[in-house]
Amino acid sequence: MTHRKTFLFSAGPELLKERDQPAEEDRDESVSRMTLQQLLLTGIEDIVRFDKEFTRYERGADGKVTAHFADGDSVTGDLLVAADGANSRVRGQYLPHAKLVDTGLIGITGKTPLTDETAALLPRRVRDGVTMAHGPKGFLCILHVMRFPWDEAGRPKRGVGSTDAEALCAWPGMLYDNSRDYIMWGFAASEKWLPDDVPRMRGAEIQQLVLDKTASWHPDFRRIFALGDPGSSFPLVIRTAEPVDPWETSNVTLIGDAIHTMTPGRGVGANTALRDARLLARKLIGVHQGTQPLLDAVHEYETTMTSYAWDAVIASRAQMDGNSVLHKEAPLGGLARMGMRTALRAMNHLPPVKRKIVLAESGFRGAGREDADR
Repeated sequence: MTHRKTFLFSAGPELLKERDQPAEEDRDESVSRMTLQQLLLTGIEDIVRFDKEFTRYERGADGKVTAHFADGDSVTGDLLVAADGANSRVRGQYLPHAKLVDTGLIGITGKTPLTDETAALLPRRVRDGVTMAHGPKGFLCILHVMRFPWDEAGRPKRGVGSTDAEALCAWPGMLYDNSRDYIMWGFAASEKWLPDDVPRMRGAEIQQLVLDKTASWHPDFRRIFALGDPGSSFPLVIRTAEPVDPWETSNVTLIGDAIHTMTPGRGVGANTALRDARLLARKLIGVHQGTQPLLDAVHEYETTMTSYAWDAVIASRAQMDGNSVLHKEAPLGGLARMGMRTALRAMNHLPPVKRKIVLAESGFRGAGREDADR
């Protein structure tokens, strides 16, 4: 997945626009996680179980692994795959030394319905890609417009290429309960600039906090925040995994945030988790086909996964760290922010440099790796 990324001042002027490709090329690459989850569950609804709270696992004398749940139920299999997120209980038992650390940043996210009024607040370059707005004190806001190619009844929208939408209409798992276009926004700041109780704030209260902290920002930005759905606004203490040394392979393994939680700094957390899933699935297909033993397949997966995942973790933290100089007070922080703006402006007038940035970003997000992880 690639993005056309634009960097802005919080006051409005553009710092850097990575590329000028047609809007449609970026728009088709927007992904709603709720919709993706529905699609992935299609056809396997009869074997997926919800409302189970994992408590622990144990290995039997036969080499199999049993997962135990809070309701007293259990399930036994050949392999336990931890996909239980950043607070993974499986990781806590399996790799207790693999900890998460605070970055010193707190994010506040929200969604604003995309209407004629809110669309008019966004320049086209913002409507058609991912935008990062930089403000005083290291404040940062990410804006991303999410459009769906179907309406709430599952019908393709007029004027939108309908082939994929028509195909999706036939998927029984497609519920169309997440079909309203919206603007996703995420505000981030060092915790030292926010009240101590911000992790407990919700809804209109935390939405007002964003408005208070962006009083000097362009009025169009603030109008988008003000028109947001209060029910969608909540805080997130931004944490990150720290790379750990290789562990002995067993019939327990991990994917996604369960092993490599990362900041949103490089925008590759979901991409990396999907890459994990694809790689592990290919290895397990080989086991099913008898081409290699289970533990060999898991070891190959873990070796490859950690080789790219730790790079993503480190690079993502470098882009979003509340302890960096960008979040410090003046004069040091002010000089650092001035230097960043100057560098972005300079790159905006150097097409070869911009092309190099685009190629590097595409490679980092996994472009061209379709056949690499086999």
